Amino acid sequence: MPNEHSSKQYDTDLETIRSKVLLMGGLVESHFHDAMACFRTGNVEQAAAVVKSDEEVNRLEVLLDDMCSHLIVKRQPAANDLRTVMATGKVITDLERIGDESTKIARIARDSNVKQRSTLMFNGYETVRVLANSVAEMLHQALDAFARQDGEKALQLIAYDNIIDNDFRSIMRNLITFMMEDPSTISSSLEALWVAKAIERVGDHAKNIAEYTIYIVEGKDIRHSDYAITQQEQLGS
Repeated sequence: MPNEHSSKQYDTDLETIRSKVLLMGGLVESHFHDAMACFRTGNVEQAAAVVKSDEEVNRLEVLLDDMCSHLIVKRQPAANDLRTVMATGKVITDLERIGDESTKIARIARDSNVKQRSTLMFNGYETVRVLANSVAEMLHQALDAFARQDGEKALQLIAYDNIIDNDFRSIMRNLITFMMEDPSTISSSLEALWVAKAIERVGDHAKNIAEYTIYIVEGKDIRHSDYAITQQEQLGS
């Protein structure tokens, strides 16, 4: 009976942590959408709100790290249970870093000269819009895979990150061309480049979340490996 009671309490504590992690995930999703809206419109007030709201993301990170530490000390999970707690802690870190990238985008939008940018033929937002939409969907699906413990969906997302990386490199080449052909676009092009890099980093963190989901589900640490590519090739054959 004591072991059964302890196991139930562990499940309850872990579910509380998972719920708060998903709350944090929803928060950073919202911040990313708002940050991109700021970059599109140049809304200074909205940009300042995104920067300010990053404090809540940071607070959740500290709270959840503490909850994970207490869970390990109090319940002393082993094997699969310990793996789940440790991987969840990694997900929390990636979510906080996504919040940081959204804050970078909001600060660029806040500090840029919107009137000057709007008079140029070059439109920074349109340059990164498709990439931003793809990464936003990737983040949403990564959080859904984590919530559902869906290893198959997580695997697909890891492979998709290569497409995000290729799109970013294409944007970078185009922006360099803009700046070389028309020096008047240098300021706006650099803003777009910094935003594109922040977006690409959000995609990297979404991929990390997918990798930790696979670690929880399958017990495989696939970081820095070709596991996802190999599995996709096997599924396709």
